[in-house]
Amino acid sequence: MSKQIRVIIVDDSQVMRDMIAQIVRANPDMEVVATAQDPFDAREKIKALSPDVVLLDIEMPRMDGLTFLEKIMRLRPMPVVMVSTLTVAGGEATLRALELGAVDFVTKPSARLSGYAVDTFAADIAVKVRIAAASAPAIARRGLVAAPAVGNPPSGALGVVARNAVVAIGASTGGIEAITTVLRGLPESMPPVLIVQHLPQPFTRLFAGRLNTLCPLKVKEAEHGDILHPGHVYIAPGDRHLRLGRGVSGFVTQLSEDPLLNGHRPAVDYLFTSVAQLAGSGAVGVILSGMGADGAAGLLQMRQAGAITVGQDAATCVVYGMPRAAYELGAVARQARLESVASEIISSLRALGKARSAKTQ
Repeated sequence: MSKQIRVIIVDDSQVMRDMIAQIVRANPDMEVVATAQDPFDAREKIKALSPDVVLLDIEMPRMDGLTFLEKIMRLRPMPVVMVSTLTVAGGEATLRALELGAVDFVTKPSARLSGYAVDTFAADIAVKVRIAAASAPAIARRGLVAAPAVGNPPSGALGVVARNAVVAIGASTGGIEAITTVLRGLPESMPPVLIVQHLPQPFTRLFAGRLNTLCPLKVKEAEHGDILHPGHVYIAPGDRHLRLGRGVSGFVTQLSEDPLLNGHRPAVDYLFTSVAQLAGSGAVGVILSGMGADGAAGLLQMRQAGAITVGQDAATCVVYGMPRAAYELGAVARQARLESVASEIISSLRALGKARSAKTQ
């Protein structure tokens, strides 16, 4: 039998600690090495026991989970899965936790959330603890190192390209931090950017709002029929597929309740396929950190249609799943460290602009 994943549970509620401990112990590949009622208690147990994964509540007295997470990622980087409430306040805190380096999150079951049963909560914990444990080498390498933002290119450098191109980005586990890093390095003169990040509501809306305050571009959660504008970013809403459409005056967003694709809605492949069909060689496709293979087939279609494609490299991914699948399929033309992805997008757009200019001469 392989080594068990050693888990510590940090939550101020005895009831919740007991519930989560029971869930973890029900998985033969996991063990609970300790529980803690607050970060002060947890700090000493983490030092003494060196667990593989921390399950960390966000809302606690004395020291909140975000403050403790920041200390962990600065002083002792390790895989952390946040346990949050499905509320606006809980959602905002969860997104901040993912930016700080948490691998993923699970939402607590609540009587107010019909259909969100304890067995779903248990399944989420089991899957995400395993993902977190597998991400340990990446967490240890990266810690909490912020990538420097890329400076804006000279005025007008992307102007013509911005009016005629589209950038499509897909991500999952580890994508919140990755997308934030990439967008903060892109200039206002960018062409429209469409993004699928595997997240439920209300997290996609909150994510879009938070990105809008952090980067030079204008970011919003996509609505059906949005006309695409340069300098704008459109995030797929939770539980809706996003695809590129064509309107009377140019490209538009289209939302769909079509069945799950690759187990997801929104799905990255759904977006990438539409971009391949409509934008062809006028697009750049980017696949970032994430579990599974969603986006690989669609990115290959984009590359075959003439788009330039970029994949985040293994060293900087929290989970090198989606980028690996795309790379092994032959869908990725360029691999880059996370802090270089924005530069790769800009250089790709300039290459597209030069190619277009050559065709018109």
